[in-house]
Amino acid sequence: MVEEHSQSLPPVRITRVVAAPLLGESPPGGWSNEIRPEDSIHTLIAVHTDAGITGFGSSFTDGRLAMAALAQLEPLCLGENALEPARVSEKLHQNTFWFGRGGTLTHAISGIDLALWDILGKVTGLPVSILAGGRHRDRVRPYCSLLMCDPAEMGETVARYRAQGFRAFKIGWGPFGRRDDARLDEAIVAAACAALPEGGQLLVDAGASDAYWPNGLKWALRTAEMLAAHGVGWFEEPLVPDALEDFVTLRRTARLPIAGGEVLTRRQSFLPFLTQGAFDIVQPDVTKVGGLTEQRRIVQTAQDFGVRYVGHGWNTALGLAADLQLAAAMPGVDLVEYIGGSAYLDDLTEVPFALDAEGMLAIPDAPGLGVRLDPDKVAKYTPRVAELFDAGAGA
Repeated sequence: MVEEHSQSLPPVRITRVVAAPLLGESPPGGWSNEIRPEDSIHTLIAVHTDAGITGFGSSFTDGRLAMAALAQLEPLCLGENALEPARVSEKLHQNTFWFGRGGTLTHAISGIDLALWDILGKVTGLPVSILAGGRHRDRVRPYCSLLMCDPAEMGETVARYRAQGFRAFKIGWGPFGRRDDARLDEAIVAAACAALPEGGQLLVDAGASDAYWPNGLKWALRTAEMLAAHGVGWFEEPLVPDALEDFVTLRRTARLPIAGGEVLTRRQSFLPFLTQGAFDIVQPDVTKVGGLTEQRRIVQTAQDFGVRYVGHGWNTALGLAADLQLAAAMPGVDLVEYIGGSAYLDDLTEVPFALDAEGMLAIPDAPGLGVRLDPDKVAKYTPRVAELFDAGAGA
């Protein structure tokens, strides 16, 4: 008889949580109140442990807000076992209802949760995709996410990134839908279509979560017809984020898929949109919704309703790494978002992301999120690089 032995990993205790705002190269967002390079939009999160292992995550929020959130969240983390990301993240959610569900606190929890999954992978020697359920694929197609501009420049911009190997593109925000000029909107889309590679794909994002979005359902219905005629793959954020009934009407009427959900946080916010049939494609952002723990639950629920998942990924190299891991772990995921020309995506890691000959991205199989931040590169974009990489610095 063979004697069986059970083994368990000893706890890895959290000793410190650090937020490091990224500054100096913040990419423009096409917002009506435009982002400046020196603005803080994305924040890196580090979770340090007594085992000397640090996990890294990313939060889509101003670094000052993230640091304020950690004043509430860090005491709840200290001494917890970093190998239990789902339990620790739920503790953070459950103990911060009083401050309001969603917003900065949930965005900050997202970064912590990603860092905990990164630690779990590093300790076990496994990529997050295996820990999250397995690897359905080893590579996935990125779509290059670009701001809209006037037609001549739009075609040139798509052509420039086409030359870098991208075969799928999303254009959005900028002048689209904001100048009350349907002919301009169509000319922008036509110029982008003309610049696509053979067999390429174009997606369109109206960006109706912008401040004071001027259009409603009738504009969305007319624009959806125009986009369908041009063979656009989906129409994203065509309505203000809370217009649930209008989303349902548009989705039932439009001849192309309707996508949305990037500003929603936590799984509870997605349920009305899924149960009432508001989206063909749901787009939670892993750096906003509560991290990979929440994202996975949202994706699984969406798939139960027959709704396709493509994560919103307008964030950082760590956000993309998390999106890639989830793209491997979940069935039916065929696209990830890749910001065109963002230093926070292209210039933070030791090994930059690179497209293969078919315009695909390999999904990292190294432990954790599968990428390693380069301290020298990160130092160009945050004054808190020492605290990010050294648990004792600045304490």
